[in-house]
Amino acid sequence: MRNLDIDLLRTFVAIAQHETFAAAAARVGRTQSAVTQQMQRLEEEMGCALFEKRGRHKTMTPDGVRLVAYAHKILALNDQAVQVIQTGGPIEKIRIGSPHDVADSILPNLLRRLSKLSPELQMEINVGRSPFLMDALRDKTLDLAISTRYDDAFPGIKLRTSPMVWICAEDFIFNPAAPVPLVMADELSLFRQLSIECLDAHHIPWRTSYLSPTLTGIKAAISAGLGVTARTTELLDANMRVLTEADGLPRLPEVAFYLYVQPTCTSAVLRDLFDSTDRVATRFGPPFM
Repeated sequence: MRNLDIDLLRTFVAIAQHETFAAAAARVGRTQSAVTQQMQRLEEEMGCALFEKRGRHKTMTPDGVRLVAYAHKILALNDQAVQVIQTGGPIEKIRIGSPHDVADSILPNLLRRLSKLSPELQMEINVGRSPFLMDALRDKTLDLAISTRYDDAFPGIKLRTSPMVWICAEDFIFNPAAPVPLVMADELSLFRQLSIECLDAHHIPWRTSYLSPTLTGIKAAISAGLGVTARTTELLDANMRVLTEADGLPRLPEVAFYLYVQPTCTSAVLRDLFDSTDRVATRFGPPFM
């Protein structure tokens, strides 16, 4: 079994990231001819063509594209091993933000994947509201964030959509002839905005029954039978039920959950996570290199 040359893989990944041999040469501090020679050696080691000419440019073959995914992992493990041994501690700390809504669903899967990519990784978790998480990304106090807010100023991936429904306590008596008693967060809430817009569009009267800046407060108010809230199905538990069009309430739109990364972050682990997620999701915003 042959051993791959780390330096060749590093140049190969630079080409994949910067798309041209010239740009990759500047990135790795070599001449363009030296980069060309390195890629010829890598092709000899792999026993297949990694690039093909298309017009005046070279693009990666299907084998080249497959190798890029492995090259990222090999380089990440190499760099992690070196840093862990040299520093004697965790290789890096990743600051992650998540809304309360998916702290029990999307977030654990994300943390599990990060742990597999780097067992030595130190993770700092911030569970909060989407607008504040986006502010933290802008302030560079978070490296990665799950959010319900679409913002193409950051490299982003649409993870999934979730049904938004009207939720009340199991024993709550809903009166369709009276204004809908809404349990809501403050003005920054996407769910508040969507629920009010939906009721107004269908000319259904409503009133504010309870306001809370936290999801915990909203759940407590619903469980106490203080009214109805519009939220994704993640909020539901055994003592709650869903009100539908049969109860006189309009259908709500779905809510998307996005994964964002701090553009200035240089973490190889986050890049691997982002790229592996990108293969099964819709990507937008500036590239994360």
